[in-house]
Amino acid sequence: MALSAAPLKVCVVGSGNWGSAVAKIIGNNVKKLQKFASTVKMWVFEENINGRKLTDIINHEHENVKYLPGYKLPDNVVAIPNLKEAVQDADLLVFVIPHQFIHKVCDEITGRVPRKALGITLIKGIDEGPEGLKLISDIIREKMGIDISVLMGANIASEVAAEKFCETTIGCRILENGLLFKELLQTPNFRITVVDDADTVELCGALKVSTATFLESCGVADLITTCYGGRNRRVAEAVVKTGKSIEELEKEMLNGQKLQGPQTSAEVYRILKQKGMLDKFPLFTAVYQICYEGRPVREIISCLQSHPEHK
Repeated sequence: MALSAAPLKVCVVGSGNWGSAVAKIIGNNVKKLQKFASTVKMWVFEENINGRKLTDIINHEHENVKYLPGYKLPDNVVAIPNLKEAVQDADLLVFVIPHQFIHKVCDEITGRVPRKALGITLIKGIDEGPEGLKLISDIIREKMGIDISVLMGANIASEVAAEKFCETTIGCRILENGLLFKELLQTPNFRITVVDDADTVELCGALKVSTATFLESCGVADLITTCYGGRNRRVAEAVVKTGKSIEELEKEMLNGQKLQGPQTSAEVYRILKQKGMLDKFPLFTAVYQICYEGRPVREIISCLQSHPEHK
């Protein structure tokens, strides 16, 4: 079904550091493109910051002082604390929330969004359900009945917000829709490649490591960036140096953000265990055991030394 000929209304579902950085891009882009409505709605989970509502701070000072401090958002990005109100009548939805909340969010907004709407997910992670692993895009697609593209890449929110040069990949099932989101999101310093393979792009972003060939920025480059600068790497380093638990360090270091790595490792571990394949994936197994079972980090080397591919 074709989208409306009127300017397309955009809603960013999420307002963490990555969501705010993406809202900054979109807000600036729609000012220059008549195809899109000039106001960008951003759903913000309401919090109090020194006695003030976060949405009020964003809407008056145009800065997400908690999750992306130091970077001004365009004045046409409007923070809305009510999720249903934020997505009402949106033509384009940009999903940027921790993956563990996707079921609740989709359940709340299903029926509020036109069936002709399109979505794109920037969420890294996979979901574990009764039937095994499921892609985040599949959950959105099945619950809401809309076409979903994915964006994955070697991107750190603060660098994107600072307009440093970055590359990323959009994967889509319908090329026209992927190209539309490229138009919405690309800037001179945020360069986008579109490929017609949404599932592989999403898996590369979620797992970061695979026996399959990695595509563009969503695979090897994303893995390298995560290992050098991502929140999962920083907390993992702190676990080794301090001996504190992941839960403690998440609270101390991430200012309300959530780690995606440990939960993804647990979901992958449970599926491998169900399939009787733990011995074939010693790295995944070791990461899970370090995160949840207290296995010493130093043993990760021995697990790699005994990898079945080396036998």
